[in-house]
This record gives sequence, structure tokens and C-alpha cells, in this order.
Amino acid sequence: QVQLEESGGGSVHTGDSLRLSCVASGHNFFSTYITGWFRQAPEKEREFVAAISWNGVTTRYSDSVKDRFTIYMDDAKTTVSLEMNTLEPEDTAIYYCASGRLLTGNPGHYNYWGQGTRVIVSS
Repeated sequence: QVQLEESGGGSVHTGDSLRLSCVASGHNFFSTYITGWFRQAPEKEREFVAAISWNGVTTRYSDSVKDRFTIYMDDAKTTVSLEMNTLEPEDTAIYYCASGRLLTGNPGHYNYWGQGTRVIVSS
């Protein structure tokens, strides 16, 4: 069973930046799957943030982050990262890395999930 592991969360202030990273336990895993980032704020449903195709060419973002966040994959396709700029308190959530077969914002289409990393943005 492939495992995904997120890192990079933390506590920052409004306007700061953070980079989240996701690695997989399987060899060449990201080169065969769509990988996305989702987040879940307290008492809210899990929501789509961004996703990237297996070859790193196609990306998709939610409207709330598309001008501030960037998803990318390293050349070795071992890490999928989420660069988050101009963070706002509304970005506070647990961020999850997930992989599946469709480049979609529907969490139900993702089969593999990490445990999440917490991001707190204070004003």
C-alpha cells in the first residue's frame, strides 16, 4: 500500500508564505498518478486546493487560491509541492496530499491520502 506523507505546515502571519511537500513511499508513484492538495478547516468540509497531472504539465486550482498558490512536481517526480504565498487567515486548515486517476477537484476520485499537515495563519 502506497503511503503519502506531507510536510511543511506551520504557524505564520497574514501575507507570509509556506511550502508544503508531499512524498510517496512507492517508486515513481507520482509519475503515474494525478496528485492534488485538499484542505479542511475546523467544522468545514474538505475542499479542493490544487492538482497536477502525472507528467507535471497540467494543473488545476480552486478559485480561492489560483493567484496565490502554485503546485509543482520536481524533475525526479518524487515530490509534489504546494507553494503558498500571500497567506490569509482563511487559509488556516489541515492540508492533505492525495493521489488518484482523475484530474478533478472531487475528493472521492482520490484513492491515496496522507495524514495531513496543519497550517495556521494569524492576522
